[in-house]
Amino acid sequence: MRTPDGLRVVALASSLAIAPSARAGEPLSVYAAGSLRGPITQAARAFEAAHPGTRITLIFGASGLLRDRIAAGEQADVFASANMAHPQSLGAGWTPTQAFARNALCALVRPGLAVTPDTLVGTMLDPAVKLGTSTPRADPSGDYAFELFERVERSGAAAAGSARVLAAKALQLTGGPGSPPPPAGRNVYGMLVASGQADLFLTYCTNAVIAIAEEPKLQRIELPAAINVSAEYGLAVRRDAPPAAQAFADDLRSGTGQRALRGAGFLAP
Repeated sequence: MRTPDGLRVVALASSLAIAPSARAGEPLSVYAAGSLRGPITQAARAFEAAHPGTRITLIFGASGLLRDRIAAGEQADVFASANMAHPQSLGAGWTPTQAFARNALCALVRPGLAVTPDTLVGTMLDPAVKLGTSTPRADPSGDYAFELFERVERSGAAAAGSARVLAAKALQLTGGPGSPPPPAGRNVYGMLVASGQADLFLTYCTNAVIAIAEEPKLQRIELPAAINVSAEYGLAVRRDAPPAAQAFADDLRSGTGQRALRGAGFLAP
């Protein structure tokens, strides 16, 4: 089903039977970055199978928007964010944020656009090229893209002022409060590039792999190391959450969940 703001909720069902101090009869509530949908869902199902009676409800979306919902009072037991800052900002009611995965940015490019890692910066700066990003502050992917723009200028890969030019021309197409939800079962980044709304979209490399599986004619271009950004994912648990919440978080850091993350292309923390 969908929440009122359009975020998909995946409920993994069975009956709950955990410690008496837990909220009896209620599932664990896990809020997670949208880029984690595949491996977190796989990890949750495996955790349920290994802990009969445990149920997990998954809520996916842009990490910044999820953080705002939690801060406003929504009951999350575990928060898996695409950055460290959002869970760290939740305060003393949460365990210290721990890194559990890393990602990197790639360029997802439309068919027919001639671009290589060496020509990527010039292509992004081309006024005729529609450059897509997610929305900064709401979605860490957008923050990482705008940090990349700064690195382009600092590294000498483009002339002075290039960061401002890139930020001004970037089309913030996803991850914002008003961004439309992707169609069910479709990768939003692949859809945006395949439909011509962006010629080149800066997104996580893991997202690019999924997009190309759906739209094989799209191109994935690796970013030069001098300008790429390492995206560090952070994990925190509500201190008064059921004991199974910490057990699931531990699984994401070092157990079956970590294997699911690595299988999806995420890097070790």
